[in-house]
Formats: sequence, C-alpha cells, structure tokens
Amino acid sequence: MDTTASYHARRRAPEAGAPLIFAFHGTGGDEDQFFDLVQQIHPGAGIVSPRGDVSEGGAARFFRRTGEGVYDMDDLALRTQRMAAFIATEAASHPDAPVYGFGYSNGANILASVVMAQPQLFARVGLLHPLIPWEPGPVDLTGKRVLITAGRRDPICPWPLSERLIRWAEAQGAQVATEIHDGGHELRQGEITALADLLTG
Repeated sequence: MDTTASYHARRRAPEAGAPLIFAFHGTGGDEDQFFDLVQQIHPGAGIVSPRGDVSEGGAARFFRRTGEGVYDMDDLALRTQRMAAFIATEAASHPDAPVYGFGYSNGANILASVVMAQPQLFARVGLLHPLIPWEPGPVDLTGKRVLITAGRRDPICPWPLSERLIRWAEAQGAQVATEIHDGGHELRQGEITALADLLTG
C-alpha cells in the first residue's frame, strides 16, 4: 500500500489564529458527515474531512475488520501509517494552526490508532464512541486534551473497554474529559456540547 497516497477529502482553510480540525466519519459516513457541524461549532476553523478508503458492503470505513469488533490489525497498522502521513502533509500547509482531531465510531478508532502511533500530530483529540479492543502501550500524551464519549449500553463499544481506554489516556498524562450517557451507540447532545468545548475552549 502507498503510505503517502491522499484521501478524497473536503477542506476549508483556517482563518488566522484558528485551529485546523480533522473530522473522521463513522462507518457508512463520508466527508460531509461532520463538516457542517465543525463550521457551526468553530466558524473560523480550518477543516479537513477525509473519506475512508475501505468499502464494507458499500459502507466507507478507514480500515478493514473481519467481524464486529474484530479488526484486521495488519491492515489497521498500514492505514494508520497512511493516515498519519496524510495528516502531517495537510497540517504542514497551515504551520501556524494548532491541530485538533475528532472522530466517531470507526473514525474515532483510526484517530486513536494514529495518536497512539504519532501523538505529536495533535494537540486536542475527541474520541466519540471509540472501540479499542487491544491493550495500547505507553504513549506520551502529557498536556494534550482528550475527550472520550461513550454509552453505557453501547452494543458496539462495550462500556468496560471504554472505561479501560479512559484510564489508559489518563495514565499517559492527558487532560481527559468524558461524556458518558446511559444509551447506546448514538451521539447525544451532551457529547456535541463536550466536543464544542474541546474544539473552542
């Protein structure tokens, strides 16, 4: 796989002093899923919203899986490397803008994997309903703001794994904020509010 290849993406350049925000869609989403939301939350921000380049039954994703919650780890490693290169290239076009990122579901998973591999790429990270079924190793997240959201009855992302990820991020030195609801995999208003605080606070 070409690790320097680009992604189909929707972009907006940041205004002076504003961050560059990467937005990663969930399975079956696309580059439009969160673009308008970011514009509403932070009108001056730059936005890069890539489309996942893996198709699962016609649904766009960022890496392959062999079943629900069962990842193709070799494919994830390759696509993490590819995404990190894409992010670094996009960020280099706006060297004065702080770089933030957030993703939902599959988008949160590729973002988490990138952060674990190259934590220096992002200053702030929002992981909305991530599912990290492996035990991540140590990473220096000192001073980085990390938001993790979850549903206690999420059938896709079991709460114990969300809890483990929260503890892991805290142990790496991140400033962790959480937004937990009693529902499932759906995004609720409290999560959007918490995301807005992350991106603008």
